[in-house]
Amino acid sequence: MSGSFRAVIWDFGGVFTSSPLAAFAEFERKRGLPAGFIRKVNATNFDDNAWARFERGETDYPAFAAAYAAESRALGHELEAGEVLALLGGAPRPAMVEALRRVHARLRTGCISNTLPAGAMRAISSAFRDEVIALFDVVIESAQCGIRKPDPRIYARMVEAIGVEAAACVFLDDLGVNLKPARAMGMATIKVDDAAEAIAELERLVGFPLR
Repeated sequence: MSGSFRAVIWDFGGVFTSSPLAAFAEFERKRGLPAGFIRKVNATNFDDNAWARFERGETDYPAFAAAYAAESRALGHELEAGEVLALLGGAPRPAMVEALRRVHARLRTGCISNTLPAGAMRAISSAFRDEVIALFDVVIESAQCGIRKPDPRIYARMVEAIGVEAAACVFLDDLGVNLKPARAMGMATIKVDDAAEAIAELERLVGFPLR
């Protein structure tokens, strides 16, 4: 199927920046929290917890912070929302940005990102984010549209907006749960753990060099 794709769709955090999971683990270690506790809080009542509502733009920061503290406390250890949000930025991945730049020169490009309301995400450099966002033909953000991955509706919205059938799209994300709906629609999917490996896999699919 090499060379048969006409669009590449990307997640943002954990793809163009390093995964926050390592930052979560380090934070847990320093605070004496159980390993994986932050992910447990974020995954409990996945579709309707404080994190989900905040990513869909349904609540403001004070309400989110209060609910997040209560939810984490109920699971055994209270978390301060601002401290967790500060872990999300990650380090930029220039090689992935270069791959996007080369794809953008030849194919349609889109971004589906679970985001936070404006002003809540200060950890990512605005200049870096602006540089990357400029390389997408279509950007769909959960906090603006009120739908978040892995809700199949956000992928369908991207397919419609980008004007390319799902079977001719590749989707990259760092979370397997977010890849499943895209794959069910017919997209080729790439799980981004190691950036170099993901870029090599994308090269095989699109059929031209990305480095």
